[in-house]
Amino acid sequence: MQPDYKKMVVFTAPSGAGKTTLVRHLLEKYDFLDFSISACTREKRAHEINGKDYYFISPEEFKAKIEADEFIEFEEVYENQFYGTLRSEVDRIWNSGKAIVFDIDVKGAVNIKKRYKDNCLTVFVKPPSFEVLVERLRNRNTETEASLKKRITRVKRELSYETDFDTVVVNDLLEVAKKESEYLVENFILGKPFID
Repeated sequence: MQPDYKKMVVFTAPSGAGKTTLVRHLLEKYDFLDFSISACTREKRAHEINGKDYYFISPEEFKAKIEADEFIEFEEVYENQFYGTLRSEVDRIWNSGKAIVFDIDVKGAVNIKKRYKDNCLTVFVKPPSFEVLVERLRNRNTETEASLKKRITRVKRELSYETDFDTVVVNDLLEVAKKESEYLVENFILGKPFID
């Protein structure tokens, strides 16, 4: 069965819940999916590639694109640090005959759902507990204590959005979360029924 490529699946979660791991798994498994690359204004990290990980643009360029209504969603996450999804990115993927998978923050996910309604499935990836999530963030060793505190405050707020999404995947056992994510994608994009 041909996938309905005019559809999108949005994975959202607080940082550290595992949404990126699930999205990468789905992209490896399904050739009818393509990843929506977000635009951002933060500094590029050494391992990142412009146009693959993100579209890295200046705050001035980002604001000009906001003015020109080029984003389907965007947010100023921290002062002068913007993230968003360009309309041209959605067009690029749909024009290639593929369905879209997103890995974005909760506010962006809410905004995409409002815009694309029934063509969009939103999946909230939930950690087994708040404590486990904090532990995962600490174990990354990528943050200063100050930036970790800021991130934890944001995580608490993001966890309260859970009921705003179509479905929830609890990422306790990764293999189980991967299977649940596969079922959701196959059901939504391919129209396959759920199998227990």
